[in-house]
Amino acid sequence: MKHEPIMKIEEVSFGYGGVNAIEKISFEVDRGDYIGLIGHNGSGKTTLIKVILGLLSASSGRVSLFGKKQHRFNDWTRIGYLPQNISLFNPVFPGTVEEVVALGRLSQKEFPKRLEVDDFSAVHEACKKMGIDYLSHKLIGELSGGQQQRVLLARAIVNEPDLLILDEPVNAVDAETREEFFSYLNVINSEKAKTILLVSHDIGNIRKHANKLLFLDRSLVFYGSFEEFCTSPTMTDEFGKEAQHIICHHRH
Repeated sequence: MKHEPIMKIEEVSFGYGGVNAIEKISFEVDRGDYIGLIGHNGSGKTTLIKVILGLLSASSGRVSLFGKKQHRFNDWTRIGYLPQNISLFNPVFPGTVEEVVALGRLSQKEFPKRLEVDDFSAVHEACKKMGIDYLSHKLIGELSGGQQQRVLLARAIVNEPDLLILDEPVNAVDAETREEFFSYLNVINSEKAKTILLVSHDIGNIRKHANKLLFLDRSLVFYGSFEEFCTSPTMTDEFGKEAQHIICHHRH
């Protein structure tokens, strides 16, 4: 039986104003992968994520999700997404924490859109996992930035997606919440074989959790396991021998 990756990116490019932000990127993601997507500022990480999700249309190349060409894929409940910039979220939105998280369930329903008992159970469970169940009836605008981030994380996981795409997910949260969140990701990755693509600028943190590394600099510079990273001359040139050794030495 032919192996089918859950995500396949083939020669994908995208440009703003005639200048390519990402160029001829190709890679595959298998079920259960935990990929750290890293790169310098302006390297195209967020652009790539938006192209994968269809928020931007690739100028060339193809994206396939769960064995279907992107334009034919419609089961978006299988993908959870947390965008990078929570400031894009309207803090005066007149909704409670519970209502914002429930939007993740409601957005996938056919008209008429109604929440059922199992939806409320899923919302409660997602809030509990993110440690915000005690805030359920608070207005989103009354929360701190870190608490708002946790609400959006809960919304991203409320459908228990098969693929979770997270763009700098822990920038605004405190160290304790960050560790709890990564622990949760480790559990759903190792025990439930959920696939994770996590964007970060911090390779030092990613190395503790991800099993693959994708390094982007408009084009794909490196994609492979951390063992391959540790012996890659390309990554030696990028980070320097000493930094590469430190990253690899502290891997476990």
